[in-house]
Amino acid sequence: MTAVTDQGRDHGQGQEPEPERDGAGRPRAEEERRWDDGLIARRAADAAQDERPLREEPGAQDEPGPQVEAYGLPGSPLRPRLDALRELVGLSRARLDGDTLAEAGRVLDEASARQRLSSRHTVVAIAGATGSGKSTLFNALAGVQISDTGLRRPTTSAPIACSWTDGAAGLLDRLAVPGRLRRRPVQGGTATDEALQGLVLVDLPDHDSAATGHREQVDRVLALVDAVIWVVDPEKYADAALHERYLRPLAGHAEVSFVVLNQIDRLSGEAADLVLDDLRRLLDEDGMAVGEHGEPGATVIPLSALTGAGVGDLRELLGRFVQARTAAARRLSADVDAAAARLRPVYVAEGRPGLGERAREQFTDRLAEAVGAAAAGQAAEREWRRNAGRACGTPWLRLWRWYESTRQLGGLDLMAQALAPPPEEELTARQRVEQAVRKLADDAVDGLPTPWAQAVREAAVNGAKGLPEALDDLARTAQAGAPGRGRGRSGDTGSTTAGAAGKGPATGSGRRGSGLPGTAAAPATGAQGARAARPPRPAWWPAAVLAQASMTLLQIFGGLWLLGQIVGVIEPGLLVPALLMLAGVVGGPLVEWSCAAAARGPARRYGQEAERRLREAAAGCGRARVLDPVAAELARYREVRERYVAVTELSTTGG
Repeated sequence: MTAVTDQGRDHGQGQEPEPERDGAGRPRAEEERRWDDGLIARRAADAAQDERPLREEPGAQDEPGPQVEAYGLPGSPLRPRLDALRELVGLSRARLDGDTLAEAGRVLDEASARQRLSSRHTVVAIAGATGSGKSTLFNALAGVQISDTGLRRPTTSAPIACSWTDGAAGLLDRLAVPGRLRRRPVQGGTATDEALQGLVLVDLPDHDSAATGHREQVDRVLALVDAVIWVVDPEKYADAALHERYLRPLAGHAEVSFVVLNQIDRLSGEAADLVLDDLRRLLDEDGMAVGEHGEPGATVIPLSALTGAGVGDLRELLGRFVQARTAAARRLSADVDAAAARLRPVYVAEGRPGLGERAREQFTDRLAEAVGAAAAGQAAEREWRRNAGRACGTPWLRLWRWYESTRQLGGLDLMAQALAPPPEEELTARQRVEQAVRKLADDAVDGLPTPWAQAVREAAVNGAKGLPEALDDLARTAQAGAPGRGRGRSGDTGSTTAGAAGKGPATGSGRRGSGLPGTAAAPATGAQGARAARPPRPAWWPAAVLAQASMTLLQIFGGLWLLGQIVGVIEPGLLVPALLMLAGVVGGPLVEWSCAAAARGPARRYGQEAERRLREAAAGCGRARVLDPVAAELARYREVRERYVAVTELSTTGG
């Protein structure tokens, strides 16, 4: 086998320039022409090695990009997962900070970049610790001395790539491997070499190098390659830095991981088996599944890169792995699994958060209590009965009530003061509203992840601003006696609470000018307000009034008849006028009692209707200001949760 030559080859003519020969006529390699007189000479040679393009991939710097098909995923389950993750990130940007979504965004960017590149190439990195022999293994797989080996540490200072076929320039550009460090292997036309067509092998610096830049290069390249060969030796296979920094975090990438126990030539057969068993145990503790007996997982193989024992087996495994052409999809799927695992705490709730009917009803009950809906209903019922008594009561009783009311000095002022709630009651009502909002938010965020719970609480608190004032307007309107307009028919309780759902007789907006449904309208004034404050009158009231007037007339007529007899104007006869007067005296209270009994049912319904109207108005305020924003946040969470489930349920790597 012969190595593919460097840029000195004349590609157009297919001829090689005549090599320089020494004095005996024998060809001299460039290395032989270099002076070598010690450490300084070797350092100069190392520096020149980085500058000269030996065995560089032909056309590596001039190739515009991959000349092969892009990595399309039309029928792969990875496509819907990436789409779901992209939608998840888009829906979450307004609720989650950038650091939380950074890893998912990076995975999407890398997936998009990888899918635009060659699908016929598989990029495999060889990573290992100082002295593990990874560069020796790299050279053994390539069949030529590409990566320097030796006792000086670190030997590999920059990633070196070896591509078995053309068209991998785009992938190597993505890895930032310069053209001078791109090589071609020695191929002998065997079946194993044919199987490796499409392989791009990258030798990385030591991951435990003392140079910080080396470790940064390792981390950068490992995030971009399709698969990794981890090279360990019998001395450092249990190194905590390797397991804690790399193998454990990349446990979900087991299907694209090879763990090679190098330098087995230093162990006896029994010792090699013990080390392999312990290595498998450590991988199991790291959470990395080991693929045995046909099961998916990491491949663990012992070999000696120095003697070549086991290298052929690794080449065969790599050949089958490369020809499957699924490494990139598996790597991206594992990356999606890792990103989803990091996002799990911000999307997966412990319970079933949300607003149930019970929580909504309790919120409405608290608002109704804060606005005084029950008291308003009772006041409306009493007002209805009072009006019935005024219309159907005896005139003498009404005259007495009027006289009693006028006897009190400042009676109207005292009545106005009684209608206005004291400041401490207003404070209590505000506290009830705040407590109702706080309890609703607690019920809604029960078990919700912290970012979404915070968003729901903020929506509830922001929506509650101005809610006490709006409810206060409703209460003032109800206390001002604006329950609605009657139609004058029996049992008509179709009055409308002023301001309910914005249908009040005035502007339909609260004092704060919110204009939201459910805010109180300004109280009506003047004659219109007096008419609006008058409860509806049933159809039987005129008949009752006429009957009460008849009873009053009988009393007056009977009294005048008796007076005329006493004066002597009318002939004596006490029976008839006495009976007429008695009928009027008895009939008046009887009519009043009958009207009161008849008014009990309509008055109760009228009060219940007034309470219901005020309750609905308060519920409308709470729904528009608090419930709807909270429900919108919960709906957004359910939507992103569905997207997250789509990302995780379609996992093909067991993550």
